[in-house]
Amino acid sequence: MSSDRTLPTRPFRDAPHDKRGALTPTLYRVIERIRETSDVTTLLLEPLDEPLMTYRCGQFNMLSSFGVGEIAISLSSAPSEPLLRHSVRDVGAVSHALCQRTVGDLVGVRGPFGSDWLVECDNDNAETDVRDTVVVAGGIGLAPLRGAVEELVRTSERGGGRVFVLVGAREPAQIVFTADHDSWEARGATVLVTVDRATPTWTGRVGLVTSLLADAGFDPEHSRAMLCGPEIMMRFTARALVDLGMNPEGILVSLERNMQCGVGWCGHCQLGPFLLCRDGPVVPYAGLVSHLLTQREL
Repeated sequence: MSSDRTLPTRPFRDAPHDKRGALTPTLYRVIERIRETSDVTTLLLEPLDEPLMTYRCGQFNMLSSFGVGEIAISLSSAPSEPLLRHSVRDVGAVSHALCQRTVGDLVGVRGPFGSDWLVECDNDNAETDVRDTVVVAGGIGLAPLRGAVEELVRTSERGGGRVFVLVGAREPAQIVFTADHDSWEARGATVLVTVDRATPTWTGRVGLVTSLLADAGFDPEHSRAMLCGPEIMMRFTARALVDLGMNPEGILVSLERNMQCGVGWCGHCQLGPFLLCRDGPVVPYAGLVSHLLTQREL
């Protein structure tokens, strides 16, 4: 049976291309569905009628489950990969609907939006950054960093700086992208994982992700850092890195607020002077952001 006959009606398909603005979703088809944990599902998507979008590591899209709504989800793929990858945690009506999508289903995609991790896509002609990079993720916070790590490891393989990936999770069952961990290690990255609560079968480290910093092996004075996870984790990790001697200007954090439009119009994602869908989500820790990290989201 032709797959076209099994697909749902194509909303927006007949809209002229030059009329599709930033608020109009593009149709993408689910090519693969991966169950990462009990509440995290990764969707691999390909465009239905248009070329794959161009994006940078750290940006996000607005994903639609038609008839339910849309939410902001970071891209967890690398620009060099052939499909879009979004990892969704099932925490609400829209995220639940997206997590239930199966192969062949359609979702709406708007984007990409926001700032990025300042990581160049793999290119033989690109200049190689020889600084070490420390990537620190808490839980699902590894998703917005996954693409960056992929590109950093590619760069490291051709003479770039070393890559250190430090991952914290509440418990072993909440660790995401374990196959990627093995791949990164096999290609030269240092990957350390810790959990807050061990299980009887867990033989790894136990403790906060900040406990991994001291013996990871990077040189703080010649490294940069990328942090994503709960804000309290990022706050303490950034402070610990500065105490170790890292320049605050070299620390990037990814902030999350209630992003609804993606283009800086609605104001729901305002944090101090920033509209995070436009000025973020990736911002330098130094200066004002180090203070704003202490402000609770309303």
